[in-house]
Amino acid sequence: MNDNPYSKMISLEEAVSYITDGCTLMYGGFGGVGSPPSIIEEIIDKEISELILIGNDAGFPDIGIGRLISKHRVKHLIASHIGSNPVAGKLMNEGKLEVEFSPQGTLAERIRAGGVGIGGVLVDIGIDNEIVNNGKQLITTNNGTYMIETALKSDVSIVFAKKADPFGNLIYDKTARNMNPLVAMAGNVTIAEVEEIVPLGELNPEEIITPGIFVDKIVVSKGVNWKWVWQRT
Repeated sequence: MNDNPYSKMISLEEAVSYITDGCTLMYGGFGGVGSPPSIIEEIIDKEISELILIGNDAGFPDIGIGRLISKHRVKHLIASHIGSNPVAGKLMNEGKLEVEFSPQGTLAERIRAGGVGIGGVLVDIGIDNEIVNNGKQLITTNNGTYMIETALKSDVSIVFAKKADPFGNLIYDKTARNMNPLVAMAGNVTIAEVEEIVPLGELNPEEIITPGIFVDKIVVSKGVNWKWVWQRT
């Protein structure tokens, strides 16, 4: 067991105590890859509901963050697409799930803006679309007109990493690096679920993607507990 000099290493049960009914929860991952499986499972077990989710996508019905949507624990979702999760589409069409779509690049920039403490970003994606530009402030600068897309922050951000040290410096595995570094910056409380915690000084500084200053709590993962499409033979 590693020393815990920063008191960041906690149990899974304590980690999920930060996530309450109705809280805004931001999550890393893309199609489930890079989403924290043990924290999601614990949220299901604790029957936490009325969540406001912010993340790249809706996962799949039984993979990633999609498991929360399938179990009706979510009231509002901000994502770039929900096409891989038909349950999300069904709930949206039935008026049981509010969905706010944001183009993937815009969504990433809004999360990054929340993480670095600026109010929003200027974009022209969809500026001529009445659905997209509805209610958004326009601004003209540098000979162009842009919409203001507001920054996104969360009460709690949850990310999944391959390794951490006790300070919370994180290394990701391959494509798990997608949205997780941005999400880690944008939480009032950021919890990292990790495959392994190694002693201070063991991580190569050149490989650290998320500095520990952005990570408040660390829990050890129980491992991915869903089957990917390619495993279902």
